Amino acid sequence: MNEPTNPPGHIETPEDIDQHIEPHMVVETIPTKRRQIDLVKKFKEEKLFAFGVIIVFLSIFLAFFGPMISPYDPNFATGNVSVGPPNILDWPGLFIDTVFLGADPPHWFGTDNSGLDIFSRTISAPRTDLQIALIAALLSMAIGTTLGLLAGFFRHFLTEILMRISDLLQAFPVFITAMILVALSGRSTTNIVIALTIVYLPIFIRLTRAEVLGQMPRGYVEAARAVGNSEFKVAFKHVLPNSLVPSLIQLSTTVGFAILLTSGLSFVGAGVRPPTAEWGLMIALGAPQIILGEWWQSIFPGVAISLTIFGYAAVGHGLEEDYR
Repeated sequence: MNEPTNPPGHIETPEDIDQHIEPHMVVETIPTKRRQIDLVKKFKEEKLFAFGVIIVFLSIFLAFFGPMISPYDPNFATGNVSVGPPNILDWPGLFIDTVFLGADPPHWFGTDNSGLDIFSRTISAPRTDLQIALIAALLSMAIGTTLGLLAGFFRHFLTEILMRISDLLQAFPVFITAMILVALSGRSTTNIVIALTIVYLPIFIRLTRAEVLGQMPRGYVEAARAVGNSEFKVAFKHVLPNSLVPSLIQLSTTVGFAILLTSGLSFVGAGVRPPTAEWGLMIALGAPQIILGEWWQSIFPGVAISLTIFGYAAVGHGLEEDYR
């Protein structure tokens, strides 16, 4: 190190200090970007995101309490067959009669050709659809992030085989793959969950692997190794927590599309069995009645599916924008 040449009493400036630093003393640092998402501020400022959050919370509320607050049992006939919905102008009066005068609740969305109340089935369906979609999405994220971490952190021929299998799964249409898996394993809720988990696995595997590869050059990885941590401990304790955010954001969108896929399987007869309250099954049973003018049997569950998918997609898109 060079000896200082400044006269006694001289106060060193930053430029003087820089002259005493040898090249080998310079440590290159990797800049880090802190990603923070202010959800409250985003909810107040972005109407689309706020609408999506409301839809998400409403779907979760109905999944828990929908069958409890439905005016009729969603799985048993009322005796009123193919009754159309009341005029929307009459709804306030009917609501007052029902709540304050003790009148029988009207069929707000009409009934189907079996006498099942469409409104009760529409608000009860999230228990089935969201349960299947959420479990499948969480399983695919848990398994996919683990496999993606291993594929990105450990370079091995087994991880290459894993990625080629992932490519193979993504080469087929999601709906066709899920329908084949359900057809081979049997028509049950458990098998639908397994099928959806498998078809959404490649998304989380690739997403996590890409994020892990981006984290590998960072200084904290080498620092964790330098203090004696094993490779598995470095991977799961240090790299994984820093690679989870993209998967958590993707989870919202995946739940929405899993609801759509669940409904699609029920629509073609590969999903849940009747008379279970499920949106896709309701559309399938009501579609032939449209030609007879009974549009309400399939329109209301169709609108419910569209709004729910839009809500989950809006939340996922909003979070992704802030993260990037």
